[in-house]
Amino acid sequence: MSNLTLIFVRHGEKPGSDFPGGGTSVDGTDDDKSLIVRGWQRSGAWAALFGTGLGGPDYPVPGIVYAAAPDTGKDDSRRPFETAGPTANRLHRDPVTTWAVGEEDDLVAEITKLTGVVLVFWEHKAIAKTIVPALCGDQRLPGVPLKWDSDRFDIALRFDRATPSDPWSFRQLSPRLLVGDTDAPMTKVAA
Repeated sequence: MSNLTLIFVRHGEKPGSDFPGGGTSVDGTDDDKSLIVRGWQRSGAWAALFGTGLGGPDYPVPGIVYAAAPDTGKDDSRRPFETAGPTANRLHRDPVTTWAVGEEDDLVAEITKLTGVVLVFWEHKAIAKTIVPALCGDQRLPGVPLKWDSDRFDIALRFDRATPSDPWSFRQLSPRLLVGDTDAPMTKVAA
């Protein structure tokens, strides 16, 4: 069987979002390219959801975790890597950081050749603008975000297919991991 489940998650909260505080690296150093406290909390919540097997069938344990390469993308953000770290650590593996923001076509080419469950932590604009269209091609999938709402850090996009020649199915998942999260879908979606 060559089942493939791809789950895309935006990095955790960053400086300038609706929550207070500046970015802080994993060692506690002030860093505006890192997550804020709320983002680190979300990172841990994703790890509990995906890294324990307790997420049920909607949130399966990934066989591999990808993150945008830190310090190499358009804005040198470390946030996708920092968000992926606790999940990968809980699974006793390192996140794959072969590709950086701006190299989404290469990422999609690689992950669509895999089987099993693949979890990808990435920059939100690139997920909606580049990754999802590259993944879907000509296939129309209702509910797929055309733009990632800038204030949404609480959503996972899940794509499934049974074989490489099968069409994708899609679900927008809202696990409501932290206080204030919602299960409302993103606003700009394909009909």
